[in-house]
Amino acid sequence: MRFVVLAAGLALGATSAAEAQLIKLPKIGGTTIQLPKPATTTAAGKIGGVSQEEAALGLKEALTQGISKGADQASKQDGFYLNKLIRIPFPQDAQRVATTMRRLGLGTEVDRFELALNRGAEQAATSAKPIFVTAIRSLTFRDVWNILSGEKDAATQYLKRTTTPQLLTAFAPIMQQALDQTNATRYYSTLVTRYNKIPMVQPVNPNLNEYATGKAIDGLFMLIAQEEANIRENPVARTTELLRRVFGSKRG
Repeated sequence: MRFVVLAAGLALGATSAAEAQLIKLPKIGGTTIQLPKPATTTAAGKIGGVSQEEAALGLKEALTQGISKGADQASKQDGFYLNKLIRIPFPQDAQRVATTMRRLGLGTEVDRFELALNRGAEQAATSAKPIFVTAIRSLTFRDVWNILSGEKDAATQYLKRTTTPQLLTAFAPIMQQALDQTNATRYYSTLVTRYNKIPMVQPVNPNLNEYATGKAIDGLFMLIAQEEANIRENPVARTTELLRRVFGSKRG
């Protein structure tokens, strides 16, 4: 479901009914909504008593809620490790290391490393919040319109476009510290060193921190996308009065 009603509100200006023509919007909660389409947009309009400013504030609050819930969920113990959607596996470039070690009876060490790897991501997850919040604060009315009238993950895609470079830069040292604290770096080094000593194998040495950082950020975006879709589609997820006013202003 799209936030089309509010998005339309951002495009509507002050106009008389005689000057307007009706436009039909996609169904919301099973009800087709018709709104007046003005010839001009000379003043900030309202939809169901919700102003452009309230729509923007509502979207920003929804994004903040999604980010907070996503980061909080990811940063809990087992937030990555037991979530099949975002669990970080053994690095793909070194998958033959894991396969060989398991075949040699060292599967426990592989499992220990994967647990430590995900613990590192869980520790680092909360550091993403300030970067996301900065992106939210810089939203323009055009951004708001595009997001509200976009697909169910439009806000998440906006955050990806505007925050990924900063996240990669900020996350890398935090992730490295977390991987060191959980011993993931040491476990990984031990496994790779043992593997590379096996006769006739091609040595591997992928960058663990780069891999873990990218996977952790991908996982956060997945959780944020889930929460965004929930707020768009589920009235119960609109946990504040502003969210209820903005996202429920023109339902059925």
